[in-house]
Amino acid sequence: MQKKLNFIKKNLFSIKYILEWTVKTFYKSDIFYGHGTNNARDEALQIILPSLLLPINSSKKILNYQLSYKEKNMIINKIKKRIRNRIPAPYLTHKSWLSGVEFYIDKRVIIPRSPIGELIVDNIRGLINFYPKNILDLCTGSGCLAIISAKQYPKADIDASDYSIEALHVAKINIKKHNLENRIKLIKSNLFNNLSSKKKYDLIITNPPYVKRKSIYQLPKEFLYEPKIGLIGGEDGLKYIRKILNSAYHFLSENGFLICEVGHNMENLIRQYRNTDFFWPDCIDDAIGVFVLTKKSLKKIIT
Repeated sequence: MQKKLNFIKKNLFSIKYILEWTVKTFYKSDIFYGHGTNNARDEALQIILPSLLLPINSSKKILNYQLSYKEKNMIINKIKKRIRNRIPAPYLTHKSWLSGVEFYIDKRVIIPRSPIGELIVDNIRGLINFYPKNILDLCTGSGCLAIISAKQYPKADIDASDYSIEALHVAKINIKKHNLENRIKLIKSNLFNNLSSKKKYDLIITNPPYVKRKSIYQLPKEFLYEPKIGLIGGEDGLKYIRKILNSAYHFLSENGFLICEVGHNMENLIRQYRNTDFFWPDCIDDAIGVFVLTKKSLKKIIT
């Protein structure tokens, strides 16, 4: 194996050649895609280009860039870790993308992948017919959805809350990275506990933990590198979502919306709330499990 790697380091002269080798190597492995990519080529590019400090949307001409031995060695070491240890690519490069926006990422936060980002950019599929002035990103993690919201609605004030101090530290890095310190306020809060119901939000977005406790070790190994506090949602996965549904009404403006991700728990949620008017917008890449509720629909839950 080592002789083969030494041969590769000496003979793969350009990004193009090391990309081709990486893609073939990924195909032969049992790695799982799902932390920003869904195929071997995109996964390879998201390791190789950031490692060389090159933009992820670089032109094809960059593939002819000649690599130094040091650069090849660095990239190959990351590819080895990706395959042998099943470490997700963003934890190897500290970079991730959602809705075309770049974020700093490390093991303190969940890797951005929520389809809510896509919905925000598309103005929630046209459901919102007014400009949201106040937005809350509950369980903000890396701050990705708050930042995407700030870019989509440049006149809105945004609160981003999380229970994890470590996650808020990463969110702060990303907010500073995008020069949004004056637009996004970070709040440490266990769901709504430290938020004032006197402030009403036109839009509450949230991607809370929703993995069933017993299911966590049935997930691909890549997920086990992520903080469990951001994944496990109690015994049935709906512990925090029930709390959100019981409280969100009091924090929404009269025309406000709640947008929440529940993933594959959507059927379980529908069974538990049979009389609730959930709207499930279509998402790209067959992503499922994001619902939209109006304040009026939420009132039916708490009465």
